[in-house]
Amino acid sequence: MATALIVEGIDLYYGAARALKSVSVEAKPAAITAVLGRNGVGKSSLLRAIAGIQPVAKGEIRFDGAVLGKAPPYRRARLGLGYVPQGREIFPLLTVKENLQTGFSTLPSGQRSVPDTVFDLFPVLKDMLSRRGGDLSGGQQQQLAIGRALVTRPKVLILDEPTEGIQPSIIKDIGRALQFLRDELKMTILLVEQYLDFCRELADGIYIMDRGEILHSGPAADLERPEVKRHLMV
Repeated sequence: MATALIVEGIDLYYGAARALKSVSVEAKPAAITAVLGRNGVGKSSLLRAIAGIQPVAKGEIRFDGAVLGKAPPYRRARLGLGYVPQGREIFPLLTVKENLQTGFSTLPSGQRSVPDTVFDLFPVLKDMLSRRGGDLSGGQQQQLAIGRALVTRPKVLILDEPTEGIQPSIIKDIGRALQFLRDELKMTILLVEQYLDFCRELADGIYIMDRGEILHSGPAADLERPEVKRHLMV
């Protein structure tokens, strides 16, 4: 099976500041890959580059064997790349139903429906279809953001800190959802995360970043090694 997502030697700049330095990451098919590191080391910049939100200065990103080049975010979404940004970025004045329907924009007319999987994984969304997004709790908004990405029928799902600021019960729900997507739907998942226990339980492979570079890559079991933990201590 071909690798679903390969990031190879990318550089990314904000003005004169180099945010990513020759970063290479591989998200294997039907697996959960976690990118870890302290705040401000370039993790979110990596996901924004993959999603096409931030252009790269060097290197390439390949998705299902095709080089994405300068493809804009909407084209990447149509190819099957689902992105859940940090901070959720739902539409607070739209209802839950309307937020989910924004995922229709990348789909042909015959596929413009919310998959049953969304409500199976996050039943609270079905109960709150008429509630405004801004009235949901932080955890419910995160479930909505993941559900919106799933509406686009992604082959690869990338998530930026899905546990940030969320109550433990919903973190467990999100963990179960990601396990289901990997194990049952064979989805490829790449996530940026700082919650180590979440990554220990879920991830198949890990990358650790510092100052815009990859310091370590390996299986999730490496998180138990003292020399690896050291890179994650504040």
